[in-house]
Amino acid sequence: MYGTVARMRCKPGGLQWIRAWFGTQTARPTMAGWISTTIYQADEDPDVVWVTVAFESREAYHANAATPVQDHLYHQMLTGLEEPPEWHDGEIIFTTHKSGVPGG
Repeated sequence: MYGTVARMRCKPGGLQWIRAWFGTQTARPTMAGWISTTIYQADEDPDVVWVTVAFESREAYHANAATPVQDHLYHQMLTGLEEPPEWHDGEIIFTTHKSGVPGG
């Protein structure tokens, strides 16, 4: 598996907007190789979120990143942010979860 961790600073009051925006991305389940997206709100600054995205492979991740649809979604997302995200891409070497845990 392969993915990214992104640090994003929302515009003041923009946390609800970014949360809703991620929730409306109906194209996500059709992205080849996509596994999951998780958003964390930072304790130390409520306007900062950390987003993790997982794909089946490095190739699937980069193929998705190169699509015009993803470019469009990225520019939409930027409208709710103070600055462009800080990205940290890498191989996922371990993951585990409790089956049936509901999402946010």
